[in-house]
Amino acid sequence: MIEMVAELTRGPVFLAGEVLECVVTFTNPEVWLHSSAGRESGSETLAWASVQLHCQMLVSEVHVALPPSSPRIPGSQAMSETAFVPNRGERGQCVLSTAPKILFCDLRLAPGESKAFVYRETLPADAPPSLNGQAVRYAYRLSVGCQRLQGTHATALLRMPFRVLVLQGLLDYRPLDEDDGTMAPVNPFLDDGDDDDDGDGGDGKDKEWDSDKQGGSKLIDVAIDLIADVTSRSRPCALNVVSPQGGVGRLSVARTAYRLGEEVSCSIDFSAGEVRCLHFSVLLQAQESVEASTCQHRHGSPAPVTHASHHELCLHTGGTHAALPVPLHAPPSFSSSLVSVRWRLHFQFVVAVEPEAVPPLQRGSAPGLGCVWRGAQSVRTETLSWDLPITVLPCDPLTARSGWLVEPCGSMLL
Repeated sequence: MIEMVAELTRGPVFLAGEVLECVVTFTNPEVWLHSSAGRESGSETLAWASVQLHCQMLVSEVHVALPPSSPRIPGSQAMSETAFVPNRGERGQCVLSTAPKILFCDLRLAPGESKAFVYRETLPADAPPSLNGQAVRYAYRLSVGCQRLQGTHATALLRMPFRVLVLQGLLDYRPLDEDDGTMAPVNPFLDDGDDDDDGDGGDGKDKEWDSDKQGGSKLIDVAIDLIADVTSRSRPCALNVVSPQGGVGRLSVARTAYRLGEEVSCSIDFSAGEVRCLHFSVLLQAQESVEASTCQHRHGSPAPVTHASHHELCLHTGGTHAALPVPLHAPPSFSSSLVSVRWRLHFQFVVAVEPEAVPPLQRGSAPGLGCVWRGAQSVRTETLSWDLPITVLPCDPLTARSGWLVEPCGSMLL
């Protein structure tokens, strides 16, 4: 018996373009030391082990009409393919598959011996993000396959799910230093690589996005810098809420770009309104839209998903505010050739059609009675609604890990 353990060293959440690192450990427990005659030595042998990343796409035929794929002869196999098929038996279509990397061949483990292997792979920068949508789903897996030396044993597969976040525009972002116009270091404790004069600078590669050594950490630093730069800009958005009978109030939103885990805040001022607002609500929604070339027009795009809401009865209220948290497990804004996810704030105001039909507040005649208000028997109302588009960016992968309840470690017995 051999125990195989795979662990993602930095957690199960990554940015597209980042380096994924996994440590795979094979252990031969000592309990098999006194075994059958064929295993008197207690040693165990594995023929090979390989690791590969793949992304499975699952679409809903109600919303998406994919072009028919070319039929394949059963049992046929392309010359470039191997017998190691990590997505065998899974539903959907494999839209991304990295080249398999062999960890070892003919590994012999003595009783109590353990061997660890490090697997590194750079996620494609143009990879689709993890998405659990109504029309399209993208699911990422890290598959570790191995087989015993005896030919009668089938290939054992250990599949580990992980999440991929996409920050569009990351590869084009270059924070400039104000003095010399060069790339400003985001982390002052990281070496910028300028002191290395070994003559390797003319190989045509962009060191900033090198996948070796510091490439992954630099990508994370630049991504965090880009997210902070976009979400920290104060871009106030003020809108006048107007009905056919007159003004209702003034809506204010501090900014329109947020990251996962933040709160979307807005305020509404009814003090200068001519029309009474009876009920105010705002919904934080993510809209999944299928591209027109693959959309089933009879059904259209899926209904928006509401992640947070705020409802308030606001008659005779001078002003109010709402704070809607963006969940960490939600998908950020992105767009691809098949599907796009856009975020919005959906506002609804229930206002009185006849402002004079709403009784005003009156001061009580008795001392200490305060204000007295008698409700009307019936009030004609109408609903004002519209959408305010916002942008939701991914957060730090270490922060997003707390919103994705999947362990970064998996094991199996061979």
